Amino acid sequence: MASLQILYQDDSLVAVNKPAGQLVHPSDHPQPGDEVTMKILRDQIGHQVHPLHRIDRPTCGVVLFSTEARVVRILRPGFDENRIKKTYLAIVLGQPDYESHLCQLPLRKREDSPLREARTLIKVLQKISPDLTLVEAQPQTGRFHQIRRHLQLLGTPIVGDYRYAGPERCDSYGKKLNIGTRMLLQAKELALVHPETGDLLTISAPIDPLIAQLTPQ
Repeated sequence: MASLQILYQDDSLVAVNKPAGQLVHPSDHPQPGDEVTMKILRDQIGHQVHPLHRIDRPTCGVVLFSTEARVVRILRPGFDENRIKKTYLAIVLGQPDYESHLCQLPLRKREDSPLREARTLIKVLQKISPDLTLVEAQPQTGRFHQIRRHLQLLGTPIVGDYRYAGPERCDSYGKKLNIGTRMLLQAKELALVHPETGDLLTISAPIDPLIAQLTPQ
């Protein structure tokens, strides 16, 4: 199994560039062939690690772990309360009619769940073609599939998002763009205060090759 790209490492923190298709931590219902980032990283560095947050299986990009339980206790509330800045890149279908927009459409996790406040700041970075746009998304709350659902509700679902863009469109664009079944959503950057030094720590992943391929500069 391929090693993970380590983006940052010190005595208590380690950040990796999670590939699309991997689970951050073991599933409650494991399946044969599951690849789990936490287990791969543990074996790679020879030390138990604790995930501080998670990103969806089809999303690639920055995931932060700690090797110290005490650091988890310090940092995890910041993730749970959305006090840590997260920046994502996505290629969406269509062209938004704004340059910057704070989407505040409330979301519910299930049909029988109450609506909850949800906020995502979305910025248009590049209009690739009449039917494709590169956007940046910064979630300010932490609802289930928040970025994916907000973009879908705004009429610009993420390319390859089979759940919210639909299988027919995803299959069509997968062939057209030569990306297979990949979802083009990347956790590009995390910014947080280091729990031990007090310094601002910004961790970035290299742009996803498939996103780079579709956004020539």
